Amino acid sequence: MNRLPMPLVWETAWAMTENYPPAPRIPLDPIPFDIVGFDLDGTLLDTSPDLAAAVNHALALAGRPALSPDQVEPMIGGGAKEMLRQALEASGGCAPEEFRGYYKEMLRYYEAHVADLTQPFAGMIDALDALAGQGVKLAVVTNKFESLAVKLLGLLGLLDRFETVIGGDTLGPGNAKPSPAPIIEMIARCGGGRAAFVGDSIYDIGAAKAAGIPAIAVSFGFLLGPVEELGADAVIDHYDALMGTLAAMAGQD
Repeated sequence: MNRLPMPLVWETAWAMTENYPPAPRIPLDPIPFDIVGFDLDGTLLDTSPDLAAAVNHALALAGRPALSPDQVEPMIGGGAKEMLRQALEASGGCAPEEFRGYYKEMLRYYEAHVADLTQPFAGMIDALDALAGQGVKLAVVTNKFESLAVKLLGLLGLLDRFETVIGGDTLGPGNAKPSPAPIIEMIARCGGGRAAFVGDSIYDIGAAKAAGIPAIAVSFGFLLGPVEELGADAVIDHYDALMGTLAAMAGQD
């Protein structure tokens, strides 16, 4: 049997493909929102290794044993001060006059190592691209200090994707999640319109609900209990499901 030389085989195969049109692109369902906001820690990014390292730096100064990222995860969400308070309580508590020093040292360490091990959750970048492709404005509302959130997103090359970044300190005391204030501010900074919010904690879902917008919970975040108990309008197990979930939420707000 005669065989074509391998270069001719590839050339013939390539020529045959030119007779077929490219596969049609399947359009995504339109998203019924002008704005989609995201929590940061446990929602956009797995920050637990770097947060655990900062907590353990403070615990070492206090002569306490280190905690694993899995142990620190449920402590994340209410801000750095609450996270350290819980970590110290888990190992014996801390006198109020000593807490401030440990807190300042933890923040100093974290700022210097904010992006050492932090990674985006699977599919997150593609989901942001898909939303931006439909003209949806993106925002971050976090209980992390604004300066740390901006630095982290900048180091990971993500900052320019977001219309605004609102931190737990941006609007002053008493205006972090679960207050609706940062969600309302997010909508205003994005020019108004229909909004939804994505998060992993009761702080996120509570803030969105109080602001009167739909909330989506991520099951892969830093959960304190079953994700279904957060009371979100929808739950996703992977960012691959975000676009379809948002598209299906027309009329829920």
